[in-house]
Amino acid sequence: MAGERLEMESSPGSQLKPVDQQEAHERQGRKKWITLPFIAGSMLGLGLAINGTSSNLLVYLLKEYNVESIDAAQIANIVRGCLNLAPVAGAVVSDSYFGSFPVILAGTAINVLAFVLFTLTAALPYLRPPHCASPSAACQHGTPGQLTALYAAVCLLAIGTGGTRFNVATLGADQFGTARDQDTFFNWYFVFLYASFIVGDTAIVYLQDGVSWVLGFSVCLGTAVASLVMLVLGARYYKMPAPKGSPYTELARVVVAAVRKARVDIAGREQYYLGDGTVVDSGSDGAPTKRLGFLNRAALITASEGTPDSPGGGHRPSGWRLCTVQQVEDLKSLLGVLPLWSSGILISVSIGVMAGLVILQALAMDRSLGSRFKIPAGSITVCSLAAFIAATPVLERAVFPLWRRATGALPTPLQRVGLGHVVNVAGMVAAALVERRRLSVVCTHHGAEEAPGWVTPMSVLWLIIPLGVVGVGEALHFPGNMAFYYQEFPKTLRGTATAMAPLLIALGFYLSTMFVDVARRVTAWLPGNINQGRLDNVYWAVAVTAAVNFGYFLVCVSLYKSRK
Repeated sequence: MAGERLEMESSPGSQLKPVDQQEAHERQGRKKWITLPFIAGSMLGLGLAINGTSSNLLVYLLKEYNVESIDAAQIANIVRGCLNLAPVAGAVVSDSYFGSFPVILAGTAINVLAFVLFTLTAALPYLRPPHCASPSAACQHGTPGQLTALYAAVCLLAIGTGGTRFNVATLGADQFGTARDQDTFFNWYFVFLYASFIVGDTAIVYLQDGVSWVLGFSVCLGTAVASLVMLVLGARYYKMPAPKGSPYTELARVVVAAVRKARVDIAGREQYYLGDGTVVDSGSDGAPTKRLGFLNRAALITASEGTPDSPGGGHRPSGWRLCTVQQVEDLKSLLGVLPLWSSGILISVSIGVMAGLVILQALAMDRSLGSRFKIPAGSITVCSLAAFIAATPVLERAVFPLWRRATGALPTPLQRVGLGHVVNVAGMVAAALVERRRLSVVCTHHGAEEAPGWVTPMSVLWLIIPLGVVGVGEALHFPGNMAFYYQEFPKTLRGTATAMAPLLIALGFYLSTMFVDVARRVTAWLPGNINQGRLDNVYWAVAVTAAVNFGYFLVCVSLYKSRK
């Protein structure tokens, strides 16, 4: 009877009762969220394998390839940059040609191949230089062939990550139709992503460094295969919008058309092309906005063009000469976001500097927990990830509701990003203070004159303070950035929108490598033995730079106008 009642009420000419409408809405919502276990399972499998390997790459280079400490930190930062830059290329391919799911599938398969090669480098002795008991100039470095095998695995890892990591975010967000649901998904996306990072930075790093590199990489291979299986199992549930050709070609057409009409005299009434033979007068609803007004010429109808596609009008010229108002506004929205996006680069630089140098700090500190267990140096960054995961539900369930009570609305993505900037500056200050304390302990025990491997009698747990503060900052600005780009970018550029945040991370790691290199060349802050350096000054410099950058962010926010 209930089925008959619903069928009758949903027939043509009738309407669903409020109860039935609510039930239908709930069923639709459950159908959207049913994809989350498959997406989350795939993310967890790949995330712990990729991050466990990338976090411990510095130690792998030090112990198995006899690379010098600062050089190993620089190489590890470059690899992290590649792992975050490659998703931009993956987003372009996804938006333009194949869609999210096929690119994710191919990327996952490539990651499986990467971990096969990593496992071989650890299992076959001739793919590594001879083991060196303690770092010294006499240690033999890797041959070109050995390094080729290692870097081939790294390249495959970067390519595979480019197809998977943030295209998964686009695939997940595509399942939902409201900004609130998409916001919630992005928060949980980062929770699952960072949870996988925690497992990678603890269990995988421990297996690699404490038990066996072969076993550690083999586990990574197994989880990558499991990720591939989970992705395929969920394929029947995914909503997969088909790509509509390269959106970048459409944007390029706007630029070309505007340039070609740069010298066209505008006399009388201005008319702009909306598409399908429809035109609109200047100042009317649907006309292009006045910001970046030069680009409006791309949609301007000149005397020689008539009224395209309309009866008695001229034939529409090439798309490289006349564009629609929507194409013009899409390009404007993309260009308008760029200043705000650029303000996030330096915040990623600060995180990149800490990610590279905090492991060297951990190697020089007391990592013992009890009499038998020693924290792997590569696992110390898990504190930042744990802080991110712990902060996210607190922000969602406590802080943001209090914000709404005080202001009448939830914080916007940009407000969350701004708060993240402030917390990040506080994290850099905390890092400088902790390092200053460590150096004072070094001086007290005269350890600066010891060998580079000398351990400061100060617990590595002190590093939890700056890493935790930085993790809370990431919980604010990374999901906020991704939600902002996803909502502000044109629909045809959704993959690119979710790749804008990792592009910031990539540039941050690359520029942090340059920052550290400049500091090594022009100061005495970063010698080979950090016990003889002034790493605290590096953190102070980063904190000051991040504070100035926050001012630049505020200026960009004040000038920005939302496309909505």
